[in-house]
Amino acid sequence: MTLRDLPNLISILRILLVAPVAIMLMDRDYLMALILFLVAGISDGIDGYLARRLNCRTRLGAFLDPFADKLLMLVCYLSLGWLGELPIWLVGAVIGRDILIVAGAAFYHYLVEHMEIRPSRLSKLNTVLQILLVVVVLMALAGAPLPALFVQGMIWAVLATTVASGVGYLLEWLHLTSAALRENMEKENRHD
Repeated sequence: MTLRDLPNLISILRILLVAPVAIMLMDRDYLMALILFLVAGISDGIDGYLARRLNCRTRLGAFLDPFADKLLMLVCYLSLGWLGELPIWLVGAVIGRDILIVAGAAFYHYLVEHMEIRPSRLSKLNTVLQILLVVVVLMALAGAPLPALFVQGMIWAVLATTVASGVGYLLEWLHLTSAALRENMEKENRHD
């Protein structure tokens, strides 16, 4: 192992943190779940920084980093929904958006042309709000005196940005697919 492998190793360790976070949530040890969630978040920043700083971005890292992030968020949202600490409709919206993004990108990639997904600003905002909501809910459950209205506001903000960013991706793929089909039709017409 070399220094260049360190970002991928950190991503793997973040994946390994998912199970303890889930266990702490199911045991209702919200303070420890919060601490582990924050450690995972800090490690995400560190591995990204190291990958850029050491100029060692790899295909494995390009898979591991977002996989670790999505797995942690999926487990947190499912667990908090299961425990009744987040509304099931919100959990469904968050998971549904991720399924839409993966399915839409796969559809476009395999049926139209190669495409790399680049998150929009709205999607990045949604990700930040999703993370903050987990932190806020865990802080409240761990005993921090947070107003219920603030937590509810965060829930609605996550829902709004989740739906809006999902619709944004869908509209972008429809536009790109339509443009690719038009281009193909024009090529065929030129050959006729």
